[in-house]
Amino acid sequence: MDDHTRDPSVAPPLGNPTGWRSEEKIWEHATCRRATEHGVRLYNAGHYHESHDCFEDEWYNYGRGNTESKFLHGMVQVAAGAYKHTDFEDDAGMRSLFRTSLQYLVDVPRDFYGVDVLNVRNVLTAALEDPTEIEGWEITLDGERPDAYEADFEYVEALE
Repeated sequence: MDDHTRDPSVAPPLGNPTGWRSEEKIWEHATCRRATEHGVRLYNAGHYHESHDCFEDEWYNYGRGNTESKFLHGMVQVAAGAYKHTDFEDDAGMRSLFRTSLQYLVDVPRDFYGVDVLNVRNVLTAALEDPTEIEGWEITLDGERPDAYEADFEYVEALE
């Protein structure tokens, strides 16, 4: 575990996803979980650019090749692809970003830091054929589809 990614204030998950050290009751990388919580909630609220920023900022804490880096980079591409589709009606750009995301997420465990990565991969794959598959789709975190609230916007604002 890296000291710069520790934070004992990050709450435990609902369940036992990859990344949670249940015996020690701590996250392997708590800052990854915090960024994931904010990023997922902002994505689900349709704030794709802000979601992208949450995942991207945390991604910079990791080198290349580790699972956290692949997961975060993949989620950056998910948010960017949704942004391209929704705000710019650029489905070719969305497809390119989703293909890249799928490459990053291919070996990420299916329940990583609480995100249902298998569902993410399935929806992205379907959206390559039919971009409307992502319309109304929300990312699952700890078995729920949480929406954003004020703390999420404060978090992303503090990144600037």
